Amino acid sequence: MGWGDPDRIFYRLCWGLSLGMVFLVLGIGITLFWGSLPSLKAFGWHFLVGRIWDPVNEKFGALPFLVGTLITSFGALILTLPFALSSGIFLAEYAPPRVADALSTVIDLLAGIPSVIYGLWALFYLVPLVRWVEMKLGVIPFGLGLPTASLVLAVMILPYAASIIREVLRMVPHELKEAAYGLGATRWEVIRGVSIPYGLSGIVAGLLLSLGRALGETMAVTMVIGNRSEMPRSPWDLANTMASVIANEFTEASRDIHLSALIEIGLLLFLITLAVNILARIIILRLQVR
Repeated sequence: MGWGDPDRIFYRLCWGLSLGMVFLVLGIGITLFWGSLPSLKAFGWHFLVGRIWDPVNEKFGALPFLVGTLITSFGALILTLPFALSSGIFLAEYAPPRVADALSTVIDLLAGIPSVIYGLWALFYLVPLVRWVEMKLGVIPFGLGLPTASLVLAVMILPYAASIIREVLRMVPHELKEAAYGLGATRWEVIRGVSIPYGLSGIVAGLLLSLGRALGETMAVTMVIGNRSEMPRSPWDLANTMASVIANEFTEASRDIHLSALIEIGLLLFLITLAVNILARIIILRLQVR
């Protein structure tokens, strides 16, 4: 087949665009690495374990932001897990087709809401709620902080997790379900013993992809986390994430070493997100092979 063949042209076009995406990811990584070289040379591995972030005295440690990112992201994942799993099970197994389609559309629409809207909603509704809970528990009633950021992240990643779990459960072969029903199993027993075990790898992969979404969230978290560049001392403390500190300080970084340190935080976030997504893809591939 020559270049004039439409199939050959389409094949080469798809191949070129796919290769372009690979070069784009490599280009982003190389750009971040090049920009963070001054910080890498000045601080080395101490940058990852340092607890002090003082741009005035040029002391930079990323550990408080790494801890804040992991606490809020995994906290959001834990909070959204029961809702995403129950929503996926209901839409895939219990809801009538019309109801499932309508609810699926609403859930998918939640993913399209800009993060700044979630941040404003959290400021007006979640912050007073968290402050009330903190007063009841006898802790300092900031309202802002790690719990509020985790809650707003849980709401934001819920559509992704629920949609993936729904699709994974719909992929379970009907033959397996019918065989279980033929043996006298109830619907709940089929879900617990057939659907969930069969789609477990896909469910885990979907949760990991949602975790990757939470790791890089910026605006909504910046608005409610408190933006304190110190190591969190309690689950109710004010904090910062890697994304929020970049958003807050990037335009104010007047010194080269400060700018390089922020770029290195971006590089660290890029590598963590990339690792989470690669792990999710590996799990999906294992599901497909099985």
